[in-house]
Formats: sequence, C-alpha cells, structure tokens
Amino acid sequence: MPAVTVNGGKVVYEILGGSGDLIVLTPGGRYSKEIPGLRPLAEALVAGGYRVLLWDRPNCGASDVQFYGQTESHMRAETLHGLLTVLGTGPVILAGGSGGARDSMLTTMLYPELVTDLVLWNIVGGVYGTFNLGAYYVLPSLQTVRALGTEGLPRMKEWQELIAANPDNEQRLRALDSDEFVKLSLRWLNAYVPKPGQTIPGVDDEMFERIRVPTLIIRGGANDLDHPKRTSLEVHCLIEASTLIDPPWPEDAWERALEDRARGRAKQYNMFDTWVLAAPEILKFLGDR
Repeated sequence: MPAVTVNGGKVVYEILGGSGDLIVLTPGGRYSKEIPGLRPLAEALVAGGYRVLLWDRPNCGASDVQFYGQTESHMRAETLHGLLTVLGTGPVILAGGSGGARDSMLTTMLYPELVTDLVLWNIVGGVYGTFNLGAYYVLPSLQTVRALGTEGLPRMKEWQELIAANPDNEQRLRALDSDEFVKLSLRWLNAYVPKPGQTIPGVDDEMFERIRVPTLIIRGGANDLDHPKRTSLEVHCLIEASTLIDPPWPEDAWERALEDRARGRAKQYNMFDTWVLAAPEILKFLGDR
C-alpha cells in the first residue's frame, strides 16, 4: 500500500475509483481501513461516481504509532491535514462513523479550507460512551507504562497487533519516554471526562461555529449508549448547515452487533456491517448539494 510520512510517522492509505470528487472515509475506534464493513460502503460510494480515500490513522492498522496533540482526535486531524496536503487533493468530502465522525468534525473545525461537505454517523457522546472510550483506549496503556515503562507496551495485545501489521512499531513504542507518555495519556484521558459545554469529547461547543459546510448527520439508535440519539440531536443543533436523518439500519443494530461479538459470533455480524446501508442516503445528500 502507498504511504506518506506525516509528522515523523508513516501513514498508509489507498484511493478507490478513477474519477469524481474525493471522499475521505474514516472508521471508528483504532480500527484499520480493513475493518469488515468499511470497504463495501467505500465501493458503493465509488459506484455512485466518487473516489474514496481509505487510510490507517496513527495507531491503526499498518501506519506508524504516534503520540502527540491535545487529544488523539486532534492528532488524527493534523495527520489527515498533512496527508491531504502531500497528496495535493484539494478540498474533499469527509465521511466518518463513531470515532471517525469525531475525527472528521475536528478536521473540519481546524482546517475548514480542506472540506466541502461533511457526513457523520454513530457520534459518540454521553457519560457511558465517553467513559468507555477512556477506559478502553487510554487506561490500559497508561497503567502498563506506570508499572513497566514503555518497554511494557509491546507485551499488550493491542500493540502486538499493530507490530504484526508494521514491525517498525515495536521500536517506536520502546523508544517512547515513559514520563512523557504518562503526561500525554493523562491529557488524552481527561478529554474523555464529560464536561459542560463539550458535546463531543475534548472539543468545546464553540468550535462547531467553524463548521460551515453542508453536513449530513445520521442520528444514533434510540437505545445506543455508545452513540446516543441525544448526542446526534445536539450536534445537529450546533452545526448550522446540517441535515439530520433517521438511521437506514435497525434502531438496535449496534446493540445486536455487540451482543453477537460477546457471544463469539463476530464473523456473522460485524459492528460496521450495516454501514453500507448509508450509501444511498449519502449519495442523495451529495447529489442534492
């Protein structure tokens, strides 16, 4: 896969399609661009006349691990800015779900000149959703480094998977300064503590004033604690040029996917398998602009 270097780290990417406006499609969590369910959506968008850029963000897939910035999403936004600048793409459409929605919103806030349209779904928010992110993505590594130093990071399953995808990551992890890693992790963890005036983690609500592009929001499911319906409605209120629609998948799609994964049925129903159902709504939104 092609790669470019941004802020001292390799970023792996892929562009699907031969012509049309470019959509940057970003998944959630620390999942790679190969997470099941993402490529079918990308291919449906290509069939609709667009090019699609898939990328492994720092700490995802085959890209290099990196640790800097106010939050992990701030780092990803800066990385995407660097990637698109090196590629010389010009303004693009940003589309993302879950953590990818947050990354896309923040990129639009910080680099509005890069974005023509914004598409968001599965927006994380609420006490449960934000605490869950901090507990899953920050605390385990923070606790390991406090006990063992950064030499302990390559022992962790999460980082072992990234080392398998990119062997350079082992030395990059070992080379980190333990004290600096703890400081950064505490800063990233603090972003996931719910605060008044922050509808999405680590981002002040006033930042939403910077989003001036046409925006499509697919609201969260009625009982989805990770991506609350309420958060989607609040983001809709904060983004002036936004359109809110009901999800094109079942209201309980996320809960059923979590249930399947907990019962060991992940190969039957991946958490992102339903995302392809958003393709017609995304294409219609982009076609109507």
